[in-house]
Amino acid sequence: MFDCFDRRIHYLRISVTDLCNLRCDYCMPEEGIQRIPRGDILSLEEIRDITEAAVELGIDKVRLTGGEPLVRRNIIYLVGMLSRVDGVKDLAMTTNGTLLDTFARPLKDAGLHRLNVSLDTLDPARYREKTRRGDLEDVLRGLEAAKAVGFDQIKINCVIAEHSKEEDALAVGAFGERHGYEVRYIRSMNLREGSFWTIEGGDGGNCDACNRLRLTSDGKVYPCLFNDIHYSVKEMGAKAALLAAAGNKPESGHKSENNHFNVMGG
Repeated sequence: MFDCFDRRIHYLRISVTDLCNLRCDYCMPEEGIQRIPRGDILSLEEIRDITEAAVELGIDKVRLTGGEPLVRRNIIYLVGMLSRVDGVKDLAMTTNGTLLDTFARPLKDAGLHRLNVSLDTLDPARYREKTRRGDLEDVLRGLEAAKAVGFDQIKINCVIAEHSKEEDALAVGAFGERHGYEVRYIRSMNLREGSFWTIEGGDGGNCDACNRLRLTSDGKVYPCLFNDIHYSVKEMGAKAALLAAAGNKPESGHKSENNHFNVMGG
């Protein structure tokens, strides 16, 4: 599947929920989020069916996001179903890591290939401040559990204000080097202002090489995070929505008036 700029689209990011057990200051307000109505949320079987349709169109890389994907009920069942979809070569998850101590083994057994874990600071007080409620020790235990069960491609997503030489970023980088975690530095973005940058240590934010579509938990396919264009799988069917999103993918991001990071998965 190619877009009109001859970019091969083979990566689908699936937001399985808009809910999260943290309230990180760059992602969600402390209180008062507008939740997607529960009746609009895709079932696990619908997510599997959409993934199968996407694979038939050329998708071979799938990432589960949120919100926080591990708060989605029966997430292990979903991982198991997706791991059995013939043609999915890379099945990954982005998580805040606070529940990994419990879920690492079931995720591995269900067939998840890779993990990205969000970690912006190693200072417990700063972590609680940035997440508005989190406990750093939960994440550290989760990382150790993931390593212990055999996840050998663990990446850390570290959100920075401006550059990777900031105090917190340097500490996270040193931690990653000590423990064998690859660290990716993600400069804080603003959907409304259209401010985004290429990820240091990753390929996100590079519009020229963008290869992804995004599926929200209520069944909307977005060709770009920084754009409000979207297509409903419920109204159009999965293949038609995916093809429309790929065919109308913009050359580059601009800005979004309506998207939210907890809904889109970042």
